[in-house]
Amino acid sequence: MQTLRASKCGLSTAQLPSYILDVIDALTKAGYEAYIVGGGVRDLILGLNPKDFDAVTNATPAQVKEVFGRRCRIIGRRFELAHVYAGRELVEVATFRAPPKKAVTSASGMILRDNNWGTIEQDFVRRDFSINAMYYQPRKGIVLDFCHAIDDIKNKTLRLLGDPTLRFEEDPVRMLRTLRFAAKLNFSIAPEILEIFTPELTQLLRDISPHRLYDESQKLFTMGHLNRVLPMLIDFGIWHQLFADISPDISTFIERAAINTDQRIQMGKTINPAFFYAVLLWKPFLERCEFYLSKGVVPAEARAQAGLDVLKRQAIRTIIPRFAETFIREVWEMQTRLLNPKPQQIQSLSTHARFRAGFDFLLLREKSGDDTTQGMGVWWDAYQQMSTDEKERAISQYNRQRAKSRRKATTDDVVETKPVAAITEIEPLVNEPEPRSRRERKSRTKSERPVQSTSSNGSEIGYDHPILKRKRVKRDLSQVIFGPTQ
Repeated sequence: MQTLRASKCGLSTAQLPSYILDVIDALTKAGYEAYIVGGGVRDLILGLNPKDFDAVTNATPAQVKEVFGRRCRIIGRRFELAHVYAGRELVEVATFRAPPKKAVTSASGMILRDNNWGTIEQDFVRRDFSINAMYYQPRKGIVLDFCHAIDDIKNKTLRLLGDPTLRFEEDPVRMLRTLRFAAKLNFSIAPEILEIFTPELTQLLRDISPHRLYDESQKLFTMGHLNRVLPMLIDFGIWHQLFADISPDISTFIERAAINTDQRIQMGKTINPAFFYAVLLWKPFLERCEFYLSKGVVPAEARAQAGLDVLKRQAIRTIIPRFAETFIREVWEMQTRLLNPKPQQIQSLSTHARFRAGFDFLLLREKSGDDTTQGMGVWWDAYQQMSTDEKERAISQYNRQRAKSRRKATTDDVVETKPVAAITEIEPLVNEPEPRSRRERKSRTKSERPVQSTSSNGSEIGYDHPILKRKRVKRDLSQVIFGPTQ
């Protein structure tokens, strides 16, 4: 072990938010050891902005609960932790762990119980990567480095502590963490890991609960380097362990969505991780829709049933929460509504709760070369930038174009269904233009009337005869006696 000065590692208390200092100070004041550990220390040394900070202490979870009272909640059975709330922030406080006295593992070697408390020297051995095993005490200004992790950080090498095969068997999720850290930090993976990281070994992920795998997949989607990690998932054989029916090839649509997600994170914008699941499952959803349509199911029902089938199938790998499933299905349903909206519903559709997600999805499809969008992605993009008057004109123009397309489609149908002989029989000899104004149509109607008509007694009556011009006079019914007369 080597004790490093925090200043030599580029660390200072000025870089730390107040909530993590409050947690460290409270534990120290209560007489316990307390350190900042894990990714927060690593990212500060690398000059990155940590997303959160974790603490480690020699106090048991019950003792941490005594220190913080109602601000603390103990979670986990396999790996018991204390969650300490500081305002809106959450600090995960772990207790130093020792090797298990009695190994409680699954048949594949995964640890099922891990609540044996120990010392800091024992705790460092239990950690997965060397770069996450640096203990920072901000008030003392020191960093404890037990495994020369500072050298791995400088060399940008990702190295596991101990035997890689054993560490992956203890917790197969470490395989996902390996790829995530390599993509996020742009580190190279140590040769001893690459030797045993085979598709056969990834079968261990089948022992992990689908709920936990979903959480890990969200970390992959939201780390800001999704486009870099996707090819790694395929190369290392993890793709099939996370996605059930998604073919292991990155289409233009998936690649554009990954780049768009990374750009939004780098700009500080919020993202919904379920959106990328909607992108990944889009092709299986379309294939399932075609299956039901071929069976004669109406389109709306086919889409609804296809969405249920695809999400249920994905649940054997990662169980998507109910609210996320609802979001995904609504984004898919918005595609149909945005492609062919009714003119009177365009304004209300643009204020729909899922409009933005549905529009982003549609525009990504269009930019990826999907010609089934019929240019509506660009149309909706322009519509959002218009003023109120411009929107009304755009809707009117869209309505005219829609009616014209329908008339053309109807004409094409008539031409296809009627025989050629019938068409030539009714073809006019003289093509006269249709009168535009009502007055012209009225004068043409008069000119087409017969000049004379014949009465019942055989006399000829012209169309301008007074009897034809007679108007009906309304009678005064008050002078009329109804019923039998005297």
